[in-house]
Amino acid sequence: MTRLILLDVDRADKSMPPKPRFPAEMIASLRAGGTVIFPTDTLYGLGVDPCSDTGLNRLFAAKGRDRGNPIPLLLSEGEQVDRWARQVPPAAARLMERFWPGALTLVLLADPGVHPAVTGGGDTVGLRVPDHPVPRALAAELSGAITGTSANRSGNPGAWVSAEEIVREFTGAVDWVLWGGAGTSPGSTVVRMIDDRPVLLREGVLPFRDIIDFLQKG
Repeated sequence: MTRLILLDVDRADKSMPPKPRFPAEMIASLRAGGTVIFPTDTLYGLGVDPCSDTGLNRLFAAKGRDRGNPIPLLLSEGEQVDRWARQVPPAAARLMERFWPGALTLVLLADPGVHPAVTGGGDTVGLRVPDHPVPRALAAELSGAITGTSANRSGNPGAWVSAEEIVREFTGAVDWVLWGGAGTSPGSTVVRMIDDRPVLLREGVLPFRDIIDFLQKG
């Protein structure tokens, strides 16, 4: 059964409390391999504990996604990077300080302990600290991270404008839907760090030119 929770949003400025509270039952289910769809500062995310075999299996089933594709992670805070990345180049550290929290996903060499389903069998992992209290609070309740792949099935852009649309699409496939308003952003900008050089993989909300200009300032 899919359960819908309407988040407490100030409709005047579309903001949420800085420390949202979730039902204890929901957190317990996520720790046991449950699935949740939640708002972020870009698109809605499909979340599970990235350390859970059960949760990751259910994520792939819900999304209908090839296991060869890596899954980005949303972190509770920047200090969590060392748990998931093998190393952080100096340029990446500068970008984190400047653009996190925000719409920048950095692809770094993965720590050997990262689940292979998260890396897609490769040696890198995409990490981001979102500028939104819900995913950060969820990540803090789990392993410091929650999966942040977009909440959509193949062929659906995932630009949801109502809770009913999400529930209709994923009913029975996910356990929880947290609704906090329409999510129509183009998504985060994804940058692979090769040594100290940024390589654009996908341009989203944050212009890649802003990243290059910032790094060139020294």
